[in-house]
Amino acid sequence: MLTGKQKRFLRAEAHHLTPIFQVGKGGVNENMTTQISEALEVRELIKVSILQNNEDDKHEVAEALARGSKAELVQLIGHTVVLYKESKENKKIVLPK
Repeated sequence: MLTGKQKRFLRAEAHHLTPIFQVGKGGVNENMTTQISEALEVRELIKVSILQNNEDDKHEVAEALARGSKAELVQLIGHTVVLYKESKENKKIVLPK
């Protein structure tokens, strides 16, 4: 579980990132969460964009993405989700205490 200070730090780190995944009409599926998990292992911090044609509630989509990829939901702003998961081999981000 992330503290408020850690989430604030991660939001600042994610500000310059561009979304590398999009959730569209099909919603969240197992294949997508697997790919997001693999991307998180390499990058630790990613953005996911929720497209306008997605009928699901954006809060439910964000929770499903975090749950499926076993990541922490850092932020949901507009239609953009920021996810963080500590990498086992490629640790780059050092969280504040």
